[in-house]
Formats: sequence, structure tokens, C-alpha cells
Amino acid sequence: MAISDRHKTNGDHSMKLFGLCPFWQAATNSSASSSTQNLNHSHNGGSNSSRSAAVNSSGLKSTTVSSVARSLLPARRRLRLDPSNNLYFPYEPGKQVKSAVRLKNTSKSHVAFKFQTTAPKSCYMRPPGGILAPGESLIATVFKFVDPPENNEKQLDQKSKAKFKIVSLKVKGGLEYVPELFDEQKDQVTVERVLRVVFLDAERPSPAMEKLKRQLAEAEAALEVRKKPPPDTGPPVVGEGLVIDEWKERREKYLARQQVEAVQ
Repeated sequence: MAISDRHKTNGDHSMKLFGLCPFWQAATNSSASSSTQNLNHSHNGGSNSSRSAAVNSSGLKSTTVSSVARSLLPARRRLRLDPSNNLYFPYEPGKQVKSAVRLKNTSKSHVAFKFQTTAPKSCYMRPPGGILAPGESLIATVFKFVDPPENNEKQLDQKSKAKFKIVSLKVKGGLEYVPELFDEQKDQVTVERVLRVVFLDAERPSPAMEKLKRQLAEAEAALEVRKKPPPDTGPPVVGEGLVIDEWKERREKYLARQQVEAVQ
């Protein structure tokens, strides 16, 4: 009974001291709350930092992946070729033969093109390059010397290692074509096609040979048109026998003056 009274007395004494020091309770509560807030803030800050880092890393990864995918995709072609994969030549050993290919600009801008070949000593193109307006087309003629067969090979068994590459470049309208355009803008050059040589039997009719003959005829006709001199845009010439009113009026005045002087 004495022990319980003693504990009760001590408890009452502590409660009195606690009541006399209310600031200690406030400080204790505020420190506890501030500790909780700091802990929550640090936790939220860590979460936000982790979230932003994840977003940045994911954005960087997506950008890198898109750039890599873009580099792997084939470049969009600006020209349409006919034929699209091969150059057909009549097989005539020991002679220079001709082929033709039609180029059409299918883009919405002016496009410069240029022929390249792995056999410049035995092959050449006419024209070797140029600029096509949107929707414009032309037929280019390709010349090649056919080597005689080796080891008594049969006709058409002779294979040619020569290849033709057509490259294109987007240019501004009104620009004059020079081959150096492709050297100045190498990063913008697109490889349109790599054409392989295919020989045809010149004495045997076939759809490919008939098409080649038509294209060669169109190419020759277009060349003749380009050879013609441009039309004269100067002032019109007065035709013979045409009377000019001003000259007639001056002549009449001169004759009248001569008659007056004669009378005087």
C-alpha cells in the first residue's frame, strides 16, 4: 500500500512538471512532425528523381532507337526507272551496242541525277547527268562495247561484270547542272538503282527487244529535238512589199517640196 502511494505521488509530481513545461511537449511534437515531413519529403524526392531519371532514360532510348531505325530504312527514291533493274543490250560481239532507260521525277522538287559505271572505258551514257523538274521524264541512251567471247563460248553465254548506278540529289529550281553538285552534298545523295547488264539475242524477236527498239527510237527523236536551234524571239522582220505608212508620208512630203521648188 505504501509502494502504490509512492508511485502515485511520483506520477502526480511528473504530471505537474509536465503541466508546468508545455513548451517541451510542443517542441517534441514539432520535432516529430518535422522529422516525419523530412522523411516523407526525402522519400518523395527520391521517387521523383527516380521517375524523372526513368523518363529521361526512356526518352533517350526511344530517340536512339528511332534514329537507328531511320538509318536502317531504305532512302525514299525520287526517280522511277523503266526498266527498273536491268539494262538490256543486243548481243553483238566486237561491236558497240546501245540500251535505253527512262527516268521520271516522281518527287515534288527538282532532282539532279547522274550515271556511274564500273566500266568507264567501255561504257558511257548520254546524257551523263541532268536535272529533272517535278513530273518531267527523259530517255537516256547507254553505250557499251561487247567483248568477243572467250573459249568459244556460245552466244548469250558471255556475262558482263559491268554495272550502272544512278544517283539522285534534291536541288533548287533554276539551278544549272554540274557534276560537282554531288561532291558538294554527299550526305544528301541517294542511290536510286544499280542496273545489271542483260544481253538479248538481236536476231530473235522478244518483248524486251521490241521495247528496247521503241525506247531507242524515242531517245533519238528527243536528241534531234534538242539539236534544233531555239526559236528566234527577236523583233519581227518587215516582209517584202509591205508599205510602211511613216515612210510613205515622208516620201509624199519630199515630192511635194520638190514640185514647189520647181515652180518657183
